[in-house]
Amino acid sequence: MLNSNKFTRIGDNAFTGLSHLQYLSLANNHLQTLPRDIFKPLDILSDLDLRGNVLICDCKIKWLVEWMESTNATVPAIYCSSPAQYQGQKIRDLPLKEFDCITTDFVVHQVLPFQSVSAEPFIYSSDLYMALAQPSASSCSILKWDYVERKLRDFDRIPAHSAVYCKPIVVESQLYVVVAQLFGGSYIYRWDTNVDKFIKIQDIDSRKIRKPNDIEAFQIEGDWYFVIADSSKAGSTSLYSWNQNGFYSHQALHPWHRDTDVEYVENDGKPRLIISSSSQAPVIYQWNRSQKQFVQQGEVAEVMDVQMVKHFKVKKENYLCLSRYIGDSKVVKWEGLRFLELQTLPSRGSMVMQPFRVAQRQYMALGSDFSFTHIYLWDEEKQKFIKFQELSVQAPRAFCTIPLEDMNLVLVPSFKANTLVYRHIVVDL
Repeated sequence: MLNSNKFTRIGDNAFTGLSHLQYLSLANNHLQTLPRDIFKPLDILSDLDLRGNVLICDCKIKWLVEWMESTNATVPAIYCSSPAQYQGQKIRDLPLKEFDCITTDFVVHQVLPFQSVSAEPFIYSSDLYMALAQPSASSCSILKWDYVERKLRDFDRIPAHSAVYCKPIVVESQLYVVVAQLFGGSYIYRWDTNVDKFIKIQDIDSRKIRKPNDIEAFQIEGDWYFVIADSSKAGSTSLYSWNQNGFYSHQALHPWHRDTDVEYVENDGKPRLIISSSSQAPVIYQWNRSQKQFVQQGEVAEVMDVQMVKHFKVKKENYLCLSRYIGDSKVVKWEGLRFLELQTLPSRGSMVMQPFRVAQRQYMALGSDFSFTHIYLWDEEKQKFIKFQELSVQAPRAFCTIPLEDMNLVLVPSFKANTLVYRHIVVDL
């Protein structure tokens, strides 16, 4: 008999080796829950008494209800002590369909022992790669996914003493990498299969791009483009287009505004760019098909000091995350040229507010230079993000999903510490 002993918990393996036990009483203790499948070793159990405990009727007790329905043992009625909606209810009669016992978690999968400030996945010759800007290591690192060991490994390095962004672009089966540097100019490299190395093929006009901060690459009507956001007072955010001989200057978009980020969005079938700036509210440009140029269309919500704008879509509805270093970051709904503010989030020192989608769940990461990174989960009913998890990432600069079919991974570059790869897992509560 184990009754009336003031037990508050029972060990997971308490009944291992007791296959001949027929009668068990755990009555009149202080048990709030029981380890999953704790009675499984009791092959011939005929009587079980759990009365007089303070059992909490949550996901951890769901297995007990299922076991009581299938066992031949006699179990006198036991009742829930909490939560309030189930207090005093028979545990055998709990409505199991109301128990949502599946959640998710982000756990560290791989530690990359270097700092980085940007990350971009790409597929080349059917293999998966990542391009990471590492200013402290004076390089743009190319990592290759190892399908056997299931992790990223070193592949090659492009010299770049002050790299802030490394943008891979695969055009007509040829790999190019646009390397943006704070000092010393920016360049385009091409992977040469004859010598198995990257070769510099082109300089980017340093009179236009003086202090690059971000790069976006995209296709419009089959043609390749990339745009570089310039954060200097004298440079110009510029659009480059591809022809058979390389990428060439196509359009000066936004001069002298100290631009910090550029986001490419296809909204209502119309290609658009959203450019964030240190000197004014984010500006929207829309593609003019006849002129083959972007034309300024308006501003986003008249919010100043926006470090970056990132978009996400839920059920055909468009939303924007506005990250601010000073003041609250914001989530807005984008309807035509109207912006409905849905949520504000305290974000002192926020350098990244990035939505990302994993396993059909919409998340948002809010990273700061001064505190933990907060992961939020989108609540469709409430139309806002709810706090989900804290990650110990110092000064994150992006949250980049790695496109694998059998694993859900998110790579997080850090400006002050190791770059981390997190795995998204399903947890049965």
